[in-house]
Amino acid sequence: MKPRLNIVTLGVNDLQVSREFYGKVLGWEEANGSDENIVFYHQGGIVLGLYPIDKLAEDALLPPERSGFSGVTFAINLDSKESVDQLYYQIIEGGGKSLVKPRDTFWGGYDAYFADPDGYAWEIAWAPFWKYDEQGSLKL
Repeated sequence: MKPRLNIVTLGVNDLQVSREFYGKVLGWEEANGSDENIVFYHQGGIVLGLYPIDKLAEDALLPPERSGFSGVTFAINLDSKESVDQLYYQIIEGGGKSLVKPRDTFWGGYDAYFADPDGYAWEIAWAPFWKYDEQGSLKL
């Protein structure tokens, strides 16, 4: 089997707050294996996990402290500018923090950025040149 990215796990400060944010604000359904200690969401061929940051850091033998920009962003790609606007304002109204309001980009698309309850940066983007398969996965 070739190595590939299967799971992205975010260390969170309050699992219940993050569970409600991703479940209620984004409307994502929890996947099998979720319980009171960890949450999983299917995202096409990748699973997003939420796990208490202190336990995740302990498992990786790293300190749990975070500061500043981590050098990583996550992206939700949509099929129109209007969809970007709609999701961005839904997220902000639901408790997400605005980082960059919806805008035309230098690369010919349209995007916005928000932070989740733990400060993870997410981009919402539309690009006129991107194509998607029947399941909504980005085809590059």
